[in-house]
Amino acid sequence: MDPVSIGIFALIALVVLIGLRLPIAYAMILIGGIGIALINGPNLLLNQLKTLAYFQFSKYSLTVVPMFILMGCLASKTGLSRALFRAANAWFGWLRGGTAMAVIASCAGFGAVCGSSIATVSTMGRVALPELKKFNYSNSLATGSVAAGGVLGILIPPSVALTIYAIIVEANIVSMFLAAIIPGLMATVLFILVVAGYVLVVPNSGPRGAGVDTKEFIAATKGVIPVLIIFLLVIGGMFFGFYNPTPAAAIGVFLVLVFGLINRQLKTKGIAEAIKETAATTGMIYLILFGAELMKIFLSRVGLPQTTAAWIIETGISPLGVMIIILIGLILLGCLMDSLSMILLVIPFFWPMLVEINGGIYQGTEGSGFGMSTEELKIWFGILALIVVELGLITPPVGLNVFVISSLAKDVPMVDTFKGVAPFFGIEIIRVAIVFAFPILTLWLPSLGT
Repeated sequence: MDPVSIGIFALIALVVLIGLRLPIAYAMILIGGIGIALINGPNLLLNQLKTLAYFQFSKYSLTVVPMFILMGCLASKTGLSRALFRAANAWFGWLRGGTAMAVIASCAGFGAVCGSSIATVSTMGRVALPELKKFNYSNSLATGSVAAGGVLGILIPPSVALTIYAIIVEANIVSMFLAAIIPGLMATVLFILVVAGYVLVVPNSGPRGAGVDTKEFIAATKGVIPVLIIFLLVIGGMFFGFYNPTPAAAIGVFLVLVFGLINRQLKTKGIAEAIKETAATTGMIYLILFGAELMKIFLSRVGLPQTTAAWIIETGISPLGVMIIILIGLILLGCLMDSLSMILLVIPFFWPMLVEINGGIYQGTEGSGFGMSTEELKIWFGILALIVVELGLITPPVGLNVFVISSLAKDVPMVDTFKGVAPFFGIEIIRVAIVFAFPILTLWLPSLGT
């Protein structure tokens, strides 16, 4: 059997193992290891295993991952979520559907210090669902708005998923964070507009909340200040070159820790739990990264990405057509697996193929490639991929955000939550189309930092 055929069968076997619920890290290590042994012999595999883990995990760039995870774990225990929701409810609560709009706004704010979608939806769900229920919001709008608002945590910087993507494709983490700001703000605005449209179509689904007086409005608004300070010091410091991402993440951890201690919401037990959660999550991510590296070595040795790129060119599919097919594939894959696993599984395969199409085989032909440099392609594709990964968090049958909400709102049928997220899913498709059609939305801010 030729190497390319071995690579194809290996990918099929990988999908089958994941479908059988074998943890993705073990599946990738198993398939990648066996594949390398088949192609180059067991001695090369043993040599790889002897040194690969050390060289993979001793990279300084990887130290940013546990720091941002710890920052998010601490943030979920400091009362920031309650302060953000109080402020957002003061701004929007008096509108029809205003409390649901407040959920979206506060999820965006919490995502700016958390970086995790699951943490955002679970933390904000505990705060917002009782309020939505108190104001007699429909089950669909209440749970749907929280589940959809939670996806903002994966894109709005600092984002753990965006950091992992940047490490895999060797992109500048600061540039990726800057590129995510405009699409993240766009999602927040569009989600709020979806709520406004929802209550117009179904008037009884989202009644007006109680207005607040000027004193309460000012007091509630002050709750946003800590988030702004943390965001500006972390992201602004990186943008202006005062420090790189790892010190920035450490500063974020310190600021969240100080805030939690000052407002007396963060106890010793909470700090210990955050450290344990960080260790468990980081260990899981590192193991998947190890498996992804083995898979990347195997796929490069069989030449599957290059062969796939050559085949695509022979079929006459345009580079933009290839990108559309990849994005559709990611949406379908998002129905079956969680977001981080998607990034770690598919990016090592798709990215070399896109590089080949953009600047390798197409090089020197007029109007070829994507019309941008490799660095720009990293940014544009990364943001598009992350938006599509967001969709996977609210799509059946997996829809991890929906499962989290169902665990918090046990009296609401899961089908109602999926009905509630459907309009948000539709607007996300529109956002993908906008970012796809106008790459400048992702490339403008990073260009200012160069």
